[in-house]
Amino acid sequence: MISVLILTKNEQQDLPGCLESVHQWCDDIHVYDSFSDDNTLQIAESFGAKITQRKFENWSAHQNWGLVNIPFKYSWVLYIDADERVSESLLAAIKSYDFTNSNNVAYEIQRRDFAWDGTWLKYAQMSPYYLRLFKPDKMHYERLVNPVSIPDGTVGRISGFLDHYPFSKGFRYWISRHLGYADMEAAMRLEDMGKGTEFSLGKALFSKDFTEKRYHQKGLFYKLPGRPLIKWLYMVLGRRAFLDGKAGITYATLQSIYEYFIVLKTKELLKNRSN
Repeated sequence: MISVLILTKNEQQDLPGCLESVHQWCDDIHVYDSFSDDNTLQIAESFGAKITQRKFENWSAHQNWGLVNIPFKYSWVLYIDADERVSESLLAAIKSYDFTNSNNVAYEIQRRDFAWDGTWLKYAQMSPYYLRLFKPDKMHYERLVNPVSIPDGTVGRISGFLDHYPFSKGFRYWISRHLGYADMEAAMRLEDMGKGTEFSLGKALFSKDFTEKRYHQKGLFYKLPGRPLIKWLYMVLGRRAFLDGKAGITYATLQSIYEYFIVLKTKELLKNRSN
């Protein structure tokens, strides 16, 4: 068996569907809450979930604290967000897999991002695989936002899909949330500049470790001029987001706007630092 970890902050809308996808087969569900002031906790309790509360600082610090301090019943943890659902295919794969004889410490799971109209963003989605099933004592996170998963051991891949609905609360919420992400991304950009952090083109292109590859890709990407346009062209043409139809083009545009938020916030922080 495995434990389930769900991070929440005012998730009364999405949490019921998330819990519906796990509560019938998991008897150790943990809702890790950042002091919600809506009905999140009542919903969690109605499903028999165990609740741990902690003030949110940043993503990596929050996640790392949870893995160390939450008393999981089992040695394996499936980490999901409230706007995600365990699909039937993923559940079947988990039930049939023999984790007791595994030499791996973590498993990649393919996530399906769905647009506001239900379209699977099969081509527009930036990162299809995530380390979401792992031994908590063998995992830690780095970066303030969009954290990088760092496993202490070998990684495998399990079949099935983790379904994600990032627009479940509408466009306004998505944009507002990404404005906050942009603040943290810009802060990390300045920190890297201050420390003289170096990123490897070789690792960005050829690393067999997806997490390491993604880390160096992002670091090098932040140094490029015209990033919002480059990202749009990469998503639409390079990743063929146009094959997802209008939803794919719109999503690529939103991601490019998010990139522009980061550019603007970085310039603002640099200006404030020089004053």
